Amino acid sequence: VSNITAGNRAQIQAVIDANIFPVLIEVLQKAEFRTRKEAAWAITNATSGGTPEQIRYLVALGCIKPLCDLLTVMDSKIVQVALNGLENILRLGEQESKQNGIGINPYCALIEEAYGLDKIEFLQSHENQEIYQKAFDLIEHYFGVEEDDPSIVPQVDENQQQFVFQQQEAPMEGFQL
Repeated sequence: VSNITAGNRAQIQAVIDANIFPVLIEVLQKAEFRTRKEAAWAITNATSGGTPEQIRYLVALGCIKPLCDLLTVMDSKIVQVALNGLENILRLGEQESKQNGIGINPYCALIEEAYGLDKIEFLQSHENQEIYQKAFDLIEHYFGVEEDDPSIVPQVDENQQQFVFQQQEAPMEGFQL
């Protein structure tokens, strides 16, 4: 099946029409590892060559969590396959967020809910350089920090080369719950 999903969009659609992806996602969640690897390849190949509608279909079937779960296996190649699948999904989300003007990638939240962000952050200390770099790039590009609140960011005194912290306003009575 992974060879078919590595084909063109019509071949991916044929796998969708045959209702094979729900079974593949179940295999990805529950089967023994060798079978899960094959399912991961099939799903990642589909996210790589599929249309936006086809990728959204895979996300709607629930492919994100099982891909995130593969980020903790010992097989470096399968970790890379899972990272590539997630990256393809995130890339689509980024395109959609720009097109609809929301500016928020809807798939980032799904990955965070599946503890995928935690796992990707952990992969930044992976011994495999390619996995480390991919994890770093995904976090940098899709999960980068939001703009800092200027009221809490310390100013820099250029003359004395030190931070200048502004006095925060606290209630005179103290804090109350």
